[in-house]
Amino acid sequence: MTALEHRGVVGGLTTTERSALLARSNAAGLQQLLVHVGAVAVTTTLIIERAPFWPAAMVVQGVLLNFLFTTLHETVHRTPFATRWLNDLVGQVCGLVVLLGPRHFRHFHMAHHRYTNEPGKDPELAEPRPATRAQYVMYLSGIADWWWRIKTLVSTAAGPNDHDFVPERSQAIVRREAQLSLLAYAALGAVSIGASSTVLLTTWLVPLVLGGPFLRGYLLAEHAGCAHTDSMFAHTRTTYTNAVVRRLAWNMTFHVEHHAFPAVPFHQLPAFHEHTQRHLACTENGYVRFNRNYLRSQTAEAVKS
Repeated sequence: MTALEHRGVVGGLTTTERSALLARSNAAGLQQLLVHVGAVAVTTTLIIERAPFWPAAMVVQGVLLNFLFTTLHETVHRTPFATRWLNDLVGQVCGLVVLLGPRHFRHFHMAHHRYTNEPGKDPELAEPRPATRAQYVMYLSGIADWWWRIKTLVSTAAGPNDHDFVPERSQAIVRREAQLSLLAYAALGAVSIGASSTVLLTTWLVPLVLGGPFLRGYLLAEHAGCAHTDSMFAHTRTTYTNAVVRRLAWNMTFHVEHHAFPAVPFHQLPAFHEHTQRHLACTENGYVRFNRNYLRSQTAEAVKS
């Protein structure tokens, strides 16, 4: 957001409006978390009990687990809960589930906020956005992303982190976090092998892979196809969708709003949208429509070239 845009939107809020938008709530955060975790508990039970159509439940489980990434994302901003230790605890658990160190991801994500959509500076652009149908399929598969997450955990645990967005003062903390994560995974693996159990495979690891494309298609809509500019209303996209997807994504579908005012908690983003909607330059009506249009536009560009 440019300084002029900031004055016109955020700066134009009254003191009362600003205070309301910034109000963090343990109740709102816990309610959202319990709904999400409750849904995971239901699908986990269906898989373990081999209920009818339980393989389909693995896909649903994968979607739910992958979208804990959006929970992690919120906790690194420390906005979903009013209590800091609760943000950190939930972030640690979600990070373990989706194979991301919360502290490392925090530095990654803050760099993304500082340099959104700037080639060479935004770390999200380290993985090129798909420009052909084949690249799109590979992008959705998440192969490169899963490899990056595993490689990052291992390399960070082994020594100094080579990502320039991690400051020197945080190297030791980030390394210890990665080491503890690997120890946790090793312990879980040892218990599973000792018990000759496949529960972790069928309720966690395989679902993560199966549900990954849904998160990838969602994340692609946040910035892909938007302008390379310093205006958050142009380089970030808000996607209009249904209440189920909004809840699943912790309201990060209001992504312009999040980038414009990251301190606004997830449960206040719909209210903040009322102040920003007339300024939005990049929006889409639904994630299926975005992905269809994006793929069509990339195919057209490939034909031209």
